[in-house]
Amino acid sequence: MTVLSVDLAYRRYRDCGTVLLRRQAGAIAVDFPSLELSGTPAPEPLAARLAHIAAEAQVHCILLDGPQAWKDEDNGLVHARRCERALNTPAKTGLPGQVKPANYGPFVEFSIAVFDALERLGWPRLEDPLRPRRRSVESFPTAAWRGLGLRSLPAKSRTHPADLQEALRRLCAVFHLELAREPNHDELQAIVAGLGGLALEAQNGGGFRAEGVPPFRKAGSPREGFILLPQRRFGLFPD
Repeated sequence: MTVLSVDLAYRRYRDCGTVLLRRQAGAIAVDFPSLELSGTPAPEPLAARLAHIAAEAQVHCILLDGPQAWKDEDNGLVHARRCERALNTPAKTGLPGQVKPANYGPFVEFSIAVFDALERLGWPRLEDPLRPRRRSVESFPTAAWRGLGLRSLPAKSRTHPADLQEALRRLCAVFHLELAREPNHDELQAIVAGLGGLALEAQNGGGFRAEGVPPFRKAGSPREGFILLPQRRFGLFPD
């Protein structure tokens, strides 16, 4: 049982934290596959590389830390998707092309485009958490830390090496992680988000929470969707 988790970045490939989490006897093995890409990320090459890594690792779940869709105008909210409202995400995706705050706009459009590219490659958005199949899944590391009862990792610009080591120590106190090496900030965010994917793959309902509603298309654009979070009641992984 293995998942691929990505802390998405749109300015430089090297800022994409990319990890493979594999459940094995009594532990979670964490590896760091190389994207083998350089320069400014583009949705199609990134999606193709992620799909290749997933195929090699026999992965059925790819998690991405970024919005997958736009708001449904009939969801009862003014500026956000239902999952964003529930988790108080920093970026709110409105109707197609509308993002608050506006400076998140390029990242949101890039992230949705990556989900679209993955879907064209046979990785549809998560529609039913209880239906095992190959899928791409939206994650949110800040809420993942909170879902595990742990203090969230600060933004990368405000994180000192000691903060990173302490956050890793706290996470390893809950889960037995066997790391190929110490993760950087982006990789640690991908690790904590990916834990929800492992619980999803194991169909361990106490180990994950899916906030939001199933994604759908309206007027040619993807709308709404679930954000997946790990929960402390992991069952599969003892405290």
